[in-house]
Amino acid sequence: MAQYIVTGSYTPAAMKGMIAHPSDREKATGALIAAAGGKLESYFLTTGETDFIMRVTSDDIVKMLAALMVAGASGAVTGLKTVQCFTSAEFLEAQKAAGAISLKYTPPN
Repeated sequence: MAQYIVTGSYTPAAMKGMIAHPSDREKATGALIAAAGGKLESYFLTTGETDFIMRVTSDDIVKMLAALMVAGASGAVTGLKTVQCFTSAEFLEAQKAAGAISLKYTPPN
């Protein structure tokens, strides 16, 4: 299952709504990701450039991106960024594969 790190910020309207009606954003976000067939592995509120960071696992990047589109279209979040992340074991596998592929590659001169 592929893993992704997603960051973003809440809009002023969303913050106003959270002040007026506090809610568990991790629970709401987890439900959205689950509806797209993924799993919210971790969710943190942050300081700095973004308001939140989450790690999501999904076998279907198209559905996961669709869930993020739903969140963006809601007007509650902005600046969503998604990057795929890899475990150390997956990176070790990539290194080994690169070694095998490099034997078949001739660089341009």
